Amino acid sequence: MLNVLKNRTYRHLFAAQLVAIMGTGLATIALALLAYELAGDQAGLVLGTALTIKMISYVTIAPIASALAEGRPRRAWLISLDLIRAAVALALPFVDQIWQIYVLIFLLQASSAGFTPAFQATIPDVLSDEDDYTNALSLSRLAYDLESLLSPALAAALLTVMTFSTLFFGTALGFIASALLVLSISLPSPKPTKRRNIFDRTTRGIKLYLQTPRLRGLLGLSLCAASVSAMVLVNTVVMVRGELGLGEDTLAWVLASFGAGSMLAAVTLPKVLKRHSDRYVMFLGALMAIAAQALLALYISLAGLSLQSLMIAWFVTGAGYSTIQTPSGRLLRRSVMAADRPAIFAAQFTLSHGCWLLTYPIAGWLMTFYGTATALWGLIGLSMIGVAFAKLQWPKQSRAGQSLS
Repeated sequence: MLNVLKNRTYRHLFAAQLVAIMGTGLATIALALLAYELAGDQAGLVLGTALTIKMISYVTIAPIASALAEGRPRRAWLISLDLIRAAVALALPFVDQIWQIYVLIFLLQASSAGFTPAFQATIPDVLSDEDDYTNALSLSRLAYDLESLLSPALAAALLTVMTFSTLFFGTALGFIASALLVLSISLPSPKPTKRRNIFDRTTRGIKLYLQTPRLRGLLGLSLCAASVSAMVLVNTVVMVRGELGLGEDTLAWVLASFGAGSMLAAVTLPKVLKRHSDRYVMFLGALMAIAAQALLALYISLAGLSLQSLMIAWFVTGAGYSTIQTPSGRLLRRSVMAADRPAIFAAQFTLSHGCWLLTYPIAGWLMTFYGTATALWGLIGLSMIGVAFAKLQWPKQSRAGQSLS
């Protein structure tokens, strides 16, 4: 897997991704502490609103940003958005009103909605070999999982010698380092085959996406991934602290079990995808995650929640989640020409985050009013709807042996 880092351009891009997401991880922790300082016991409401703003900006801004970026030098576009994100991070330590948090979070996430799809679309242009690209997707998944483990530890160490607001400066340094790494390389900027108006450019990615059977299948699997992960991300704290009565350190270990499962899947997927089709592997991942949560729901009904059962279920869920998510870039890459990749990656970014915008509040609502087992079954039901839709939309191999699209 690490052989792909021999490519200098990709190595710099991967390093840029790594420092940027580490900075973002620090900002997440600092933002929680800032919300508590400004809002006290209402901090959860502030953070919930900020998360909603994040998802809305992702869903609405990504296709518009992709349209604005079309025809522009990709390196300059990425650097500009990194610098905007750094400027927003530098402004956050000086916030003294809750509404200012909301404005800055919208600007930060709108910039990320423009940056991330363009960045993702660049990788297949840099790595033409599919095996190399698969390894890059697995490394990217590992980077996100490592960030979820390392950022809290790094933040805890830094908070022993500095105030939480200083963490925002670390976030800004991460974005500046990302911009410098992108500046240090040359990037391809495929030109569109024809000139289109702004409305056509904005909607083109969604149209291409929905016209492609395998990508409609990917949308169904994205709903499944959002459903199983929403249960983990939204409700684990209630299960560990409220139902089990355990401490914050245990919460960290339970969330780490989800990340460990995801990392294990990311490491093994390059070899698995050489032997099996993307379709087979992604559906297998969906069934793994659904089965893990269904067995946990049954166990809770029969014996009650236990720490061991929760950690095992979240480990398997993490493996299934990563197995769904990691190969998705391969489907996007092979579905369109190079010039349309930014639009199709932006469409996936928009639609997948739309799934989370749906599942996050459902997960919280079901848990609050009906309890853990019902929340699990409700999200399992959503997951199964996603899988059923994917099976209907994404056909198996044609007679010639090629995947239909």
